[in-house]
Amino acid sequence: MGFDAITFPAGTIFLVTGGAGFIGSNLCEALLHKGVVVRCLDDLSQGKEDNIRPFLLSPDFTFIKGDIRELDTCMAACAGADYVLHQAAWGSVPRSIEMPLLYEGINIRGTLNMMEAARQCGVKKFVYASSSSVYGDHPVLPKKEGQEGKLLSPYAVTKRVNEEYGRLYKELYGLDTYGLRYFNVFGRRQDPHGAYAAVIPKFIKQLMNDEQPTINGDGKQSRDFTYIENVIEANLKACLAPSDVAGQAFNVAYGGREYLIDIYYELCKALGKDIEPIFGPDRPGDIKHSNADISRARELLGYAPEWSFERGIKAAIEWYKGNL
Repeated sequence: MGFDAITFPAGTIFLVTGGAGFIGSNLCEALLHKGVVVRCLDDLSQGKEDNIRPFLLSPDFTFIKGDIRELDTCMAACAGADYVLHQAAWGSVPRSIEMPLLYEGINIRGTLNMMEAARQCGVKKFVYASSSSVYGDHPVLPKKEGQEGKLLSPYAVTKRVNEEYGRLYKELYGLDTYGLRYFNVFGRRQDPHGAYAAVIPKFIKQLMNDEQPTINGDGKQSRDFTYIENVIEANLKACLAPSDVAGQAFNVAYGGREYLIDIYYELCKALGKDIEPIFGPDRPGDIKHSNADISRARELLGYAPEWSFERGIKAAIEWYKGNL
């Protein structure tokens, strides 16, 4: 079953936490196109009201401004919801190294609040964002669930703890949880601004402004860059997954491997620029190489990503051309 064929009964209620963020707002948009009722919970510390402004006119969309660190807020948002897609978190490995206490409060306590609220409110499925950072320093490629190494950042610790709570909430309380280990997601609405911006939108913005980008390290690090449409598919298919595969975490990627320096020159070519990058120091906590084995998600969730890196990067460039 492809992405377009996924359907839910009329009147189904979805709660998307972090729904004003990059991934969350794309999930809200996709769900509204499916004809379901969508609630967006976001405190706008990372998300942007601009991302959801077009949805505010829909009678099926409700925006709740609130903080997942407050259990009462989580309870009110979950009341009556059928499915929760939990995306609310603070990202960025370097920033987590600078602010570990903040990350513990938002990413761990906030996620625990959401799981507890979902349990008490009788939510059918709780799908949450994990990260490829949980693989740490394990050197083997491709990355496969169950073969994790030593964690390298507070951010990675928060995501690993989330997965353990996800397992426990299934085993102890019967809440169907599904962790999605995102691998370097990119696409429309990803923020290109700020010191902690993701690399693809940051490069695009700088090249479009004729600025000289800085690449951390030698540029030979590799990533499994994953277009946003694949992530939407994984979230929706997890909502339809059998209960007996709940409590686990699944790689969500395309299954490819791209080198950062190659991507940089591809972007230069696509944008008609001839700008040599600056090479800076490696970032603390970064994984050198990342490439996903997505066979577990294929088998147990029915995940079948259709968007290759090449197809996705063309779509992303076109979006940024019209929105920067």
